[in-house]
Amino acid sequence: MTMVTPHFSVLSEDFAADPYRYFAPLREQAPVHYEPAIDSYFLSRYHDVKRVLTDHQAFSTETLQVRAEPVMRGPVLAQMTGAEHTAKRKIVVRSFTGQALHDQMRAIHANAAELIAPFLPRGRVDLVNDFGRPLAVHVTLDVLGLDKQDWRKVSAWHSGVAEFITSITLTAERRRHCLDCAEQLEAYLVPLIEQRRHRPGDDLISKLCNAEFDGITMDNREVTALIINVLAAATEPADKTLALLFKHLIDHPEQMAQVRQDPNLLTAAIAETLRYTPPVQLIPRQVEHDAVFADVTIPAGATVFCMIGAANRDPDAFTTPDTFDIHRPDLGTTRSFTAAAQHLAFGTGLHQCVGAAFARAEIETVAAILLPLLDQVRHTPGCHYQETGLYTRGPASLSLDFTPTRETVPGHE
Repeated sequence: MTMVTPHFSVLSEDFAADPYRYFAPLREQAPVHYEPAIDSYFLSRYHDVKRVLTDHQAFSTETLQVRAEPVMRGPVLAQMTGAEHTAKRKIVVRSFTGQALHDQMRAIHANAAELIAPFLPRGRVDLVNDFGRPLAVHVTLDVLGLDKQDWRKVSAWHSGVAEFITSITLTAERRRHCLDCAEQLEAYLVPLIEQRRHRPGDDLISKLCNAEFDGITMDNREVTALIINVLAAATEPADKTLALLFKHLIDHPEQMAQVRQDPNLLTAAIAETLRYTPPVQLIPRQVEHDAVFADVTIPAGATVFCMIGAANRDPDAFTTPDTFDIHRPDLGTTRSFTAAAQHLAFGTGLHQCVGAAFARAEIETVAAILLPLLDQVRHTPGCHYQETGLYTRGPASLSLDFTPTRETVPGHE
């Protein structure tokens, strides 16, 4: 059994290599773990994490002012409350649901078909670097109505933004680089925002520019912040979840066979992937008043990190939580992409991820395209599997071999 010693650190290389083996010892021996280097507390039990994420009065998103606002170039959704939050969330949600979502799925289908095509005759693809990452960026650019030819540029700037938000510690040099990326991204977006104000299309930027709720409209800074917010939220978890889904199904061949036979099981497989290996592992909050967890008082003003990965494997919330099982009765698949989800991969409560329905539809659409094409899919022999990231986590790469095919994706001959 792994022990949490007095010298244990969430910031150690040991933890980064495999956080999963520390989750049970943390929940049992140190459910409130303090990291002096960053003066922050880490909570690992399901009920504690759920309490923090649902009580937004006692645990605010104030930390995001420091963690996100500098690179988002303005306040993000998760920082807002009240009328402003309701109005802006509605504007964004509207672009990711209903008819808008239906139109986006067509674009996702087209993007996925185009990106996978060159690999089909070769019988080998790196699902992260060859496919998942470019796909996530292409899809987001489509939603925003940005030029796909700029995807490498936008992607490079976005990684700087993501690094800033998801790094627990940053050197001065990396910090400068991240802020520089954010400034370039802002400079790229502002003229486009101006353009859409005067000549709106049916993309998300146009909707944000021209939306009004209860007399609330948004200036360029607010629109920029929401665009970067959407860019980070839509690209970060999607490529990771897709790769993890395939990894788990390949590692559990009987479940892979069942999903291939009954595509309706795909939703459950995605929900279980999100529970078992959530792409977003940490969610920070600020404690507004002294709060007690497991007999430990966390002082007002402190930062707490909710350990989503550990909470999602808490036996108090899920039976045999360390087993990947798409048939688990306590998953509640139908609720898994709503605020009533049992797993916490999208957060929960007021600031539950606005893109949850979109993420589900995107991953489902793409997986449904890939499964029939990647026949007898398996890990490429000799490839070392490695996950990276403390805040957001996923495979660095995922090289897969499959039976080569000359086929194209239906509807894209």
